[in-house]
Amino acid sequence: MSPRGAETVHSFTCFGGVSCIRVGGDSASGRTAALAALLAQARLLDVHRRLSRFAPDSDLARLNADPHAVVAAGRLLRLLADAVVDAGERSGGLVDATRLNELERAGYRASRAEAAGLALDEIIASAPAPRPAAAHPAAAWRTIAVDHGARTITRPAGLRIDSGGLGKGLAADLVADALRDHPLVAIDCSGDVRIGGTAGVARPVLVEDPFGGEPLHEFTIADGAVATSGIGRRSWRGAGGAVAHHLLDPATGLPAWTGVVQATALAPTALEAEVLAKTALLAGPRRGRDALVHGGVLVLADRSVDVVAARPDRIAA
Repeated sequence: MSPRGAETVHSFTCFGGVSCIRVGGDSASGRTAALAALLAQARLLDVHRRLSRFAPDSDLARLNADPHAVVAAGRLLRLLADAVVDAGERSGGLVDATRLNELERAGYRASRAEAAGLALDEIIASAPAPRPAAAHPAAAWRTIAVDHGARTITRPAGLRIDSGGLGKGLAADLVADALRDHPLVAIDCSGDVRIGGTAGVARPVLVEDPFGGEPLHEFTIADGAVATSGIGRRSWRGAGGAVAHHLLDPATGLPAWTGVVQATALAPTALEAEVLAKTALLAGPRRGRDALVHGGVLVLADRSVDVVAARPDRIAA
């Protein structure tokens, strides 16, 4: 039986949407694809539970509520804190996971996994004039320090972080790396996708149209990742009927309106793809292209589509 024929597929609710695990073929050590997929599903559900800001007993919620500057933390939470710092550095402060207070003030206080977002045309009709987002001058993400030897996270007391898309990308990478000795592996954490496996088989990955039309583009990936960030799925009407969504301009603490409504990024890892996709959306149409160093797709408010090739000096996923 070929690796593709032996593929086991599990789809389930996780990370605020539908996640999917695909494992093809037994590992070199004899672990079956069926067992690997079951273990991977359990791992993703555990990561979601531990990194959720909506569960008061989660690891992340306990960190955010801890009044001490130095907090003992397990490996998963330390990796998330590392990801917060790296995202800030890589994006020039545009991807700032320390703006949780502003996100809650915008109306995102509880999980919106069961809530339908607004139609994209409705969002665009209510949006102000587009402008690129900017970093917050405080750059609070710079105050986070991780000591893996001491197993601690240091940050100013009261600083709270949001796992958001960073948690999804991190989870996809952790699980895919644990399955890397299987012939075929694809981990989709509600839109953050990591693909690999020893067989080196390329998979098609479609870029969906946020306006509801046919897929806009198709990538083929044998070893790498893709992530998409958009303003439509987690959107709502707040106080006074104002339209809001979950991607903030760090400088203002308000939902960003940059002229980009969706950005898809390729990268070697799902965590990097997540950061690059958000950076591209927040940077706006011009600077957003520069953020897609491994290639990707921008969808603008006027429905135009910009397929961006990988930069010659970088290796595309």
